[in-house]
Amino acid sequence: MGPRFADNEDVAVDEYLAGLRKALPGPRRKRADLLAEARDHLVDATEAFEADGLTRTAAERAAVADFGRLSDVVPAYREELSVAQSRNTAALLFGVMILQPLIWQPGVWGWNQDLNGPSELSVLLEQLVRWIGGASIAGAVIAVLATNFGQRYAVVRQHGSRVTAVFALASAVIVSLGGVSMTLESSSTSGHLDVIPVSAFVVAPLLLVALQALRLVRA
Repeated sequence: MGPRFADNEDVAVDEYLAGLRKALPGPRRKRADLLAEARDHLVDATEAFEADGLTRTAAERAAVADFGRLSDVVPAYREELSVAQSRNTAALLFGVMILQPLIWQPGVWGWNQDLNGPSELSVLLEQLVRWIGGASIAGAVIAVLATNFGQRYAVVRQHGSRVTAVFALASAVIVSLGGVSMTLESSSTSGHLDVIPVSAFVVAPLLLVALQALRLVRA
């Protein structure tokens, strides 16, 4: 079942906007812009009804009724917020992933400095993380394009946000686990210590990506 809203139109402008604000998750800046536009429209409509002879209270109620029920207005606003959040998520994923090849350059981490050479499992993990990282970068590029230029296509508008959220969340989890596993698998002491910088430069940024993806799901 979809979300339920209090659809009483017999309310003042501030009450209506409070209900609208409560029903809209998503990026704060975009949400603030939408709410400001709604307030401006309601204020202008109220002044027009007052000019026609209605009292202030009656004019506000007429403006709210003319603007529309929350159940009619909120879905369209949520769609806009979802698109904005998907753009933020895709851009953040791309920004984090495009830096990963620099972070994982040979010789930077302990797993690449073992005197006896890396183990077979380390090599396998390295290849796996590089492959997944490359796929994540390519997917992030596609997501950025889809959430910007792809909005003209109905299929992208309908499914793009959900696909972006799932892909970003999966990339964040898998790359993080792979990076930590590579350092723990290292046979050198420094490799184990590399868990700290890996957590700071890999896991923490990808955690932000995951949080953005979860906000996208909520939006």
